[in-house]
Amino acid sequence: MSAAPKFKNNVKISERHGAGEWKIEKALLLLLMPLSLWVASTGFTLAGADAAAVGAWFASGLNRLLLIVTVLAFYGFAYLAWKVIIEDYVPTPGSRKSLSLVALIAFVALAAASIYFIVRAAAALAAGA
Repeated sequence: MSAAPKFKNNVKISERHGAGEWKIEKALLLLLMPLSLWVASTGFTLAGADAAAVGAWFASGLNRLLLIVTVLAFYGFAYLAWKVIIEDYVPTPGSRKSLSLVALIAFVALAAASIYFIVRAAAALAAGA
């Protein structure tokens, strides 16, 4: 049986809950910082480029890998941020769990769709080249 809950200023202190998610969120943020600079520089580099230049960019396995890592880190970070918002502002536990599940499904679907389109675009550009 667990110990009695602890309170500070009449607010229940949740022990060891959320620290792991906080560390993951900060790690994803640290990963996203250089990847964001890479995405911005890529956008400026490919702005106005023809299909051959974009195809050559996608031909690089490193670029595809970095783009997929960026997508996964972004949607992982976004899900954790929305989960915190839901936990902080949705009052009932049942609604919190339901909305967290909906957010998880939505972000997993968006990440899967993004990766699918990255792979599909790379395949289409490679076939067209």
